[in-house]
Amino acid sequence: LAPFAPQGCFVYKNEATRAGKKAAGKRKRSLGGSTTSNGNGNGSSLLGPEITRQPFYEAFEATWSQVSAHIGELQQRSYAQTLEQLVEFVVGQEAGEGDELLPTAALLTGINQPDHLSQFDALTRRLHDGNSARVCVLQSRDCSSLKAAVEALVFGLMEDDAATESNPDGQDDADDEPELVDRDRKRLRRSQCTMKQLKSWYRNNYQSRRSHHHLVVVLPDFECFGPSVLQDLILILSAHCVDLPFVLVLGVATAVSAVHGTLPYHVSSKIRLRVFQTKAAPMGLNEVLDKVLLSPKYAFHLSGKAFKFLTHIFLYYDFSVQGFIQGFKYCLMEHFFAGNAFALCADYSRALGRIQQLSHTDMESIRRLPSFRPYVEGINDCKRVIAVLTDDEYLKKKLPQLLRDCHVHFLLFRSALEFVTELVGDLPRCPLGKLRRELYVHCLNKPVATSAEFKECWQMLAFLSRDEFMAKVNRCLDKTEQFLAEEVVPLELGEGCTSLLRPQLGEIRKSLEDMALASTKTGASTESEESRPPTTDISQVASRQELKAQLLQRSKEDKSRLEQQSTSEFARALQKSLQLIETHLVRGHLRALQDAPPLHELFVFSDIATVRRNIIGAPRAALHTALNNPHFYLQCKCCELREQTQLVGTLPDLSVAYKLHLECGRMINLFDWLQAFRSVLNGGGDDEAEEAAQEQIDPQIQARFTRAVAELQFLGYIKMSKRKTDHATRLTW
Repeated sequence: LAPFAPQGCFVYKNEATRAGKKAAGKRKRSLGGSTTSNGNGNGSSLLGPEITRQPFYEAFEATWSQVSAHIGELQQRSYAQTLEQLVEFVVGQEAGEGDELLPTAALLTGINQPDHLSQFDALTRRLHDGNSARVCVLQSRDCSSLKAAVEALVFGLMEDDAATESNPDGQDDADDEPELVDRDRKRLRRSQCTMKQLKSWYRNNYQSRRSHHHLVVVLPDFECFGPSVLQDLILILSAHCVDLPFVLVLGVATAVSAVHGTLPYHVSSKIRLRVFQTKAAPMGLNEVLDKVLLSPKYAFHLSGKAFKFLTHIFLYYDFSVQGFIQGFKYCLMEHFFAGNAFALCADYSRALGRIQQLSHTDMESIRRLPSFRPYVEGINDCKRVIAVLTDDEYLKKKLPQLLRDCHVHFLLFRSALEFVTELVGDLPRCPLGKLRRELYVHCLNKPVATSAEFKECWQMLAFLSRDEFMAKVNRCLDKTEQFLAEEVVPLELGEGCTSLLRPQLGEIRKSLEDMALASTKTGASTESEESRPPTTDISQVASRQELKAQLLQRSKEDKSRLEQQSTSEFARALQKSLQLIETHLVRGHLRALQDAPPLHELFVFSDIATVRRNIIGAPRAALHTALNNPHFYLQCKCCELREQTQLVGTLPDLSVAYKLHLECGRMINLFDWLQAFRSVLNGGGDDEAEEAAQEQIDPQIQARFTRAVAELQFLGYIKMSKRKTDHATRLTW
């Protein structure tokens, strides 16, 4: 079977496995940090210097390092309070209390466990840094039985490599534990991992020390444990907590009721439970979006469709913030790897320094951008048009102004987004959404001022009272001014943005002052009967259509006359304020991508088809492609086919069996299938196949066929029939 074995494998590295942690630690110690990328990006072990030295790669590395550091800092602050409380709970447990109540912390992590493994890693690091505990992380897959759970627990506590790796020099911070690292370092057999052995080990290492050393047992996937195994494990820990200072930490994905539902009274009475709540995943994502990905300090932006696609994966598939971040990183990589022209997606000063590095190919890629054609068509001078299209140096002189217009546009867009989000976020039914990310998608996808949702929002704002409307708009103005002062002004082009936006905000504020002085009384302008237009006699109509048209016309005239009579000064002032907001902020700055300045494609990633194809997998299509045409993945000459339906004996056995089963109906005769399989492998024609049917089947071919059929059954393409033992049932069509 060696010639037919696939030439690649796919590995999913679970961060929770102990082997993964040890391997990572070994790599860090052996490489000495050499795998980290430097400013030039030369630290990558996958890409050669011909890639890492390109301007687009340098821009990608710089942008991603800033975004990643910002996200890490934000996430660390987001659950720092919960982590501090959890560490205080663990460290604050007193030794020798004399009772059998096991201190237990239930950490409500949310439904996405892989996202919250980082929290348990942070807890482990904090406890190791304080040199106050040994930590063992028990996964449900390692605790199928009580014996396996106890062995994994004892082995994890006695062989806690992270506790020793926290001191890379092999020395402890305390003076009273010089031999702690070297003591009991012999590898234990699983049969030796018992509670008696753990007591002996703890007494030899920590009993004589002044400080108290806790033994923390972490169960990150509480709901995945078997109830019987979990109950017996808790009873064992509570029985030994007098001699061994155990502290149990439960990672609960659903709610506290899951703990009470899993543990009966005789078990729950043995624990002293305290609940800790972490931030919900949607709240964490909104914080990352508002503070990082929608921050004006970054030049890179996602289009509305790409942004909506990534958020939909998060909301409807996995609730994984890390998954969203990795999807964003993929979009960032696709954007910059399109060419050196996209290296201009950086700070304004850095972009100016990279203009002269652009080659003729890079300039041609800029000219092929969709927004470049309207820019050229807007030039009235023919000589300038020819120079822009043919002269690279002339276009390079124009690039600084074009890049500056794009930077200022996105700064104004983000500032106006802050105002409008505060304005419409709490309206009934939230037509434009109540979150900043929802309004961001609306504004980038289409002109928001012409949408029905926007008109509904403006109608609701017009129904507000004077005090409510003025308080809301003043709150929007204050928040926008604060955003400008804190986020926009420190930037390189922040002053240019604020100089354009603050006069417009001043006009809106002045309209509010006029509204405060306006009267709410209607203008009592009663028209005389003579001044009204003459009305036609309805009885003179000749048809039903004429009657309908006259009634509609009279209704419109009465409505317009009533509006003119009942409009007050306050209503006119309110309409003026709304008109100013719509004109200056919505139509002026919250423009869709098709109305953005030229070359905005250098700053916005919009290739949603590539992202969908590479992020959301299509396993059935990929399996069909791999089995129907193995050359697509293996790239070997023996599997090369002239046509998709061609069958050759050099294909892998699984591929041959799969292509033969596609030619069958619902029921597949195994003997006929075997004969066709042997015919393909032998490369014989029809006559030879008839003769081969009378011959004895080669046992090696029969074994290969049996294995191929078993693999197809494992993949779910067939199942053995119970009614006909010599037939298989086809399951896919």
